[in-house]
Amino acid sequence: MMKFTKQNFIFLVGGIIIYVVDIGVDFWVASKYFCQGQYFWGILLLCFRGLSSLITQVFSYEWFKNDWEGTDTGKPKWIFLVHLFQCGIFIRYWFALKYGCKAAFKQNSRDASETDPPNFIQKQAVDVVTDINMLRVFKTFLETTPQLFVQIYILMEHEKKNFCQYAAIILSFCGISFSMVDYQISLRKSLPDKDEFRVLPKLVYLLYKLLTITSWILSISLITLLSVRSSVILLIFLWICGFTWTLKQHTTFCKSRKMEYLYRTVVGIILIFTFFNIKGKKTKVCISIYYATHTVVTLGILFAYMFWKPSIIKEIHFTIVSILTILSLVLGIIFLVVYYRHFHPTAYCRSQACSDEVDGEAGQKDRVKIGRFQNFIMQ
Repeated sequence: MMKFTKQNFIFLVGGIIIYVVDIGVDFWVASKYFCQGQYFWGILLLCFRGLSSLITQVFSYEWFKNDWEGTDTGKPKWIFLVHLFQCGIFIRYWFALKYGCKAAFKQNSRDASETDPPNFIQKQAVDVVTDINMLRVFKTFLETTPQLFVQIYILMEHEKKNFCQYAAIILSFCGISFSMVDYQISLRKSLPDKDEFRVLPKLVYLLYKLLTITSWILSISLITLLSVRSSVILLIFLWICGFTWTLKQHTTFCKSRKMEYLYRTVVGIILIFTFFNIKGKKTKVCISIYYATHTVVTLGILFAYMFWKPSIIKEIHFTIVSILTILSLVLGIIFLVVYYRHFHPTAYCRSQACSDEVDGEAGQKDRVKIGRFQNFIMQ
């Protein structure tokens, strides 16, 4: 397990700032819509915010319960109240700052506790930050990505544009980017004997995720402009496919059956927007089928415009969006191939028969001994 460094601590502080700013921007954009009389869009954005907050709080509380089971101290009573008022993530950030500061700045100093061995201090910091990053992934695809889709759709559908819409789109892209990179860093820290996630692999991974997600959001926005009903049917169908695939994987992320089905539901939503590996198996076939399907659907949407609305093809905004959609998809797949060919952890350990890197958690036994992420990565 790699060390929690001063640089990691700085990124942690930056993540807290972005999280708080993101909350403010959400309410700011929603208030703008309410002031303009566009109540539907304002309520929809707040619904995304409320849904993601509720689900992340439920998972956070469940993890706190699991972590304190069997301990001498037991679960503090105030933990439930904190999560009830949707503030559980801030408690996790407080623990992250506490353990992260200790691991990054005080471990080798005289202030370090003699009762805590260095490896245990590092593990505390890595575990708590890893849990936060997993929750941020949930938030990204339950709130940030749907909000990004809505904002792009509004810009394409209506001629009125304002600064807050552009600000929301930019912050959404930043949120997705930070979430994906931080999450991948957490995975690498949880994998034993793996090379550090350096600048070039981070950039390649970021571009792979960002470009493929951008292409897909633009595609969904285009089909929504063509037919809202068709867009809703497509999204529901994709969720059903993702949820069914998750069921067939027999995930064991949660201890309770109800929480396990909630987890599978969330993974189904994530799979609408990007590939999410939930088992320690080779993903070459699955990821190929996934992005081949995305390519076929994207091209199908563009061809649908040619037959249903041939007049719109001549408009400049459609040409720009179409080029961006295809270009981001092609470049995203190229970066995907480069990442899995040269920078994926299995590229470093094929001779040792390492399991594939996993995006979902598939077991929570012995939480204190091996950590939540190692438990599902190394199954």
